[in-house]
Amino acid sequence: MERKELICICCPMGCALTAEIENGEVCRVTGNTCPRGDAYGRKEVTNPTRIVTSVVPVRGGTSGMVSVKTASDIPKGKIMECMNALRGIQAAAPVRIGDMIAENIADTGVDVIATKNVDVLQRRCGG
Repeated sequence: MERKELICICCPMGCALTAEIENGEVCRVTGNTCPRGDAYGRKEVTNPTRIVTSVVPVRGGTSGMVSVKTASDIPKGKIMECMNALRGIQAAAPVRIGDMIAENIADTGVDVIATKNVDVLQRRCGG
């Protein structure tokens, strides 16, 4: 039986988990203080996923960048592909929290959304 030691990231408790794996399947997770820890341990061993956060440039905005994140978690192995795809993306102001910045990033079926508002830069006429 194989054992994997993990730290649960579901809450600030940071429980030290031990996942026991037999024939490629998780038989048992111990060390968790809540059911979320058990679910996290099982998923982390068999199909690890993460929420990805980053920033993308904004054209014509009061801020030159907008913070973004994946709308849900993506496979851990797709993170670099996601980041590479974000390098080529630029948003146009105005941007609102929840606006889709990129659709189906890295063929994950997950969209990237804005997590900040960026208004249009108002240019003043000089005189």
